[in-house]
Amino acid sequence: MFARLAAVAFAATASLSLTVGARADEFITVLSGGTSGVYYPLGVALAKIYGEKIPGARPTVQATKASVENLNLLQQGKGEVAFTLGDSLAAAWKGDAEAGFKAPLTKLRGMTAIYSNYIQIVASKESGIKTLADLKGKRLSVGAPKSGTELNARAILAAAGLTYADLGKVEYLSFGESVELMKNRQLDATLQSAGLGVASIRDLSTSVDITVVEIPKAVIEKAGAPFVAGEIPAGTYGKQDTAVHTAAVVNYLATRADLSDDLVYQMTKSLYESLPELQAAHAAAKAIKLENAKIGMPLPIHPGAAKYFAEKGLK
Repeated sequence: MFARLAAVAFAATASLSLTVGARADEFITVLSGGTSGVYYPLGVALAKIYGEKIPGARPTVQATKASVENLNLLQQGKGEVAFTLGDSLAAAWKGDAEAGFKAPLTKLRGMTAIYSNYIQIVASKESGIKTLADLKGKRLSVGAPKSGTELNARAILAAAGLTYADLGKVEYLSFGESVELMKNRQLDATLQSAGLGVASIRDLSTSVDITVVEIPKAVIEKAGAPFVAGEIPAGTYGKQDTAVHTAAVVNYLATRADLSDDLVYQMTKSLYESLPELQAAHAAAKAIKLENAKIGMPLPIHPGAAKYFAEKGLK
């Protein structure tokens, strides 16, 4: 009898130990974007922060096609935190088949607003493109199919009275691929929705004389929310001598409803306590401000993130 009880006790203890051990590891997959964009270097930095600041965290960063793919992966439980554009996040929450979401992604929750993306239309000088109207009959890359960038491209072109049919050729390419084609004179322009100073356009401006095309205020107003007026400051890219007006849209970090409040609290807290590290990874992170964390959030905020914001007095 005593031997039998001892065996049962040992088994229970072993089971408890395994459970505790399993809980000690918090797997955090950060869903980012293409390696030549802004999401990826920030994702790498965020994963490093989580590894250093969250006890037991085992973070990884995954390169993806960005917003739309990221949100679908989150819904499938294949990631814990994802970078996304605001319009993609709103479409995912509502369910928008045309945007890449066949049904509402109800497992998503908001974590925080971060920085704004700028819709950056860059043409080679030799293409002669100076305005949005000049894109007619030209070769334009609009981002990966059904990506957040491509959704932005559709909206901005439509507001300017243009469709893909008006273009000479439409390419659905990543930022890096678009730049390589422009260098080889196989593409006239690229539209990239990204933070200021994105590596792909900086690379292009060192090899090709470029024109950064203005998106006028009237076009932005016609496109409507979530687009707002923004500016690409002079000198953001090589030989860009003047500031250029353009459209901007807020980026967010999204997470899953089924993650523990404590984990999401720790993820949110460690992000805001490590802004210098994020800024070192990419200058776009300089625009991340705690006071803007809840701005325009198009879906419910995860209770773990809400707890951190409440502690900081953010209403």
